[in-house]
Amino acid sequence: LQKELLKYKQDARNLQGIKDALQQRLIQQDASVLQLKQELLRANMDKEELHNQNVDLQRKVEERNRLLAEYKKELGQKDRHLQQHQTKLDEILRQLSEANYQQVDLERELEHKEALLAHCMKREAEE
Repeated sequence: LQKELLKYKQDARNLQGIKDALQQRLIQQDASVLQLKQELLRANMDKEELHNQNVDLQRKVEERNRLLAEYKKELGQKDRHLQQHQTKLDEILRQLSEANYQQVDLERELEHKEALLAHCMKREAEE
C-alpha cells in the first residue's frame, strides 16, 4: 500500500509538473496572442492611414488631371488664335511686299517721267 501511495504521489507530482508546464505554456501563448492582437491593431491602423492617404492622393490626381485638361483646352484655343493671327500676319506681309513692289515701280516710272520732263524742258529751252 505504501508503494502504491508513493507511486500515486509520484504520479501526482508528475501530473502537477505537467500541469505547471502547460500553464506556463498557456501564459506564453496568451502573451503571444496579445502581442499578435496588438500588431494586428497597429497593422489595421496603418492600413486605414494608408487608405486615407491613397484616397487623398487619388483626389489630388483627379484634380490635377482636371486642371491639365483645362490647360490643354486653353492651349488648343490659344494655338487656334495664334494660327488665325499668323494667317492674318502672312496676308498683311504679302500685301506689304506687293505694295513695296508697286512703290518701286511707281518710283521708277516717276524717275522716268521726271527725266522725260527734264529732257522736254531742256529741248524747249534750247528752242
